[in-house]
Amino acid sequence: MPLTLPFRPRRETYPPDMWTKCPSCSEMLFNKHLAKNLRVCGTCGHHFRISAKARLDQLLDPGTFRERDEGLASRDPLGFVDSKPYPDRLVAAQLATGRRDAATWGFGALGGRRVAICALDFGFMGGSMGSVVGEKVTRAAEGAFVEHIPLIVVSASGGARMQEGTLALMQLVKTIGALERLRAAGLPYISVLADPTTGGVFASFAALGDVNVAEPNALIGFAGARVSAGTIAEELPPGFQRAEFLFSHGFVDRIVTRADLRDELALLLALLGPAGATDAASGSARRG
Repeated sequence: MPLTLPFRPRRETYPPDMWTKCPSCSEMLFNKHLAKNLRVCGTCGHHFRISAKARLDQLLDPGTFRERDEGLASRDPLGFVDSKPYPDRLVAAQLATGRRDAATWGFGALGGRRVAICALDFGFMGGSMGSVVGEKVTRAAEGAFVEHIPLIVVSASGGARMQEGTLALMQLVKTIGALERLRAAGLPYISVLADPTTGGVFASFAALGDVNVAEPNALIGFAGARVSAGTIAEELPPGFQRAEFLFSHGFVDRIVTRADLRDELALLLALLGPAGATDAASGSARRG
């Protein structure tokens, strides 16, 4: 008699990390194809969240990024404990992401033009802005000022980090002050708003770009939908915190798909960039 083996559906034989279900259209996406498509669903165009490293790799010319202040890490000035101590949350996030905190900044080239760039990683405690994130955004703006080059900040954050209390809220003022100095010098600042960009990050540096560029359907706003509706005691329209709604009301200047984002930023830099910073070598004499 032929050997009879127990039936197992073929899908169960696959490793669990081979497929991702799109939260928008429910399509099962092969992860290798999803990665090649910059983590954008090929069926409905849903933009998955990506890490700060993936963002920098996508936007910058290969081999040009030089990270600064990689060793900065948050402390626990308030001795904050909720369901677990703040230091434990930091260690867990560091192990999960391989980063010391939620922001990465440095110098690189985009389309041959040297830029200062900072990217937030939602995977690190929701991309929340504590003292380190505020310091890195500020140093990116100050670096752009010293080098006389444009600044790009890519935001993906739930807002200020509650575990640092008032110290986190102080970062709003600090980052805005650094951006104002950049503006006064006539240096361009392009803000990229990814999903989500909310809370104190939206209320500070994320909304202040000379050009604000958003990815499609990104969640963008200050407070949550229920809080916003309760504050004004009115029912708000559907999608009022999505990129398309903000674009139609003038809060966002451009909505750009991830595949087109690099070329769009290169074009904006060519239009806005200061004279004398037209290529990656222009700042070589000032590099540290």
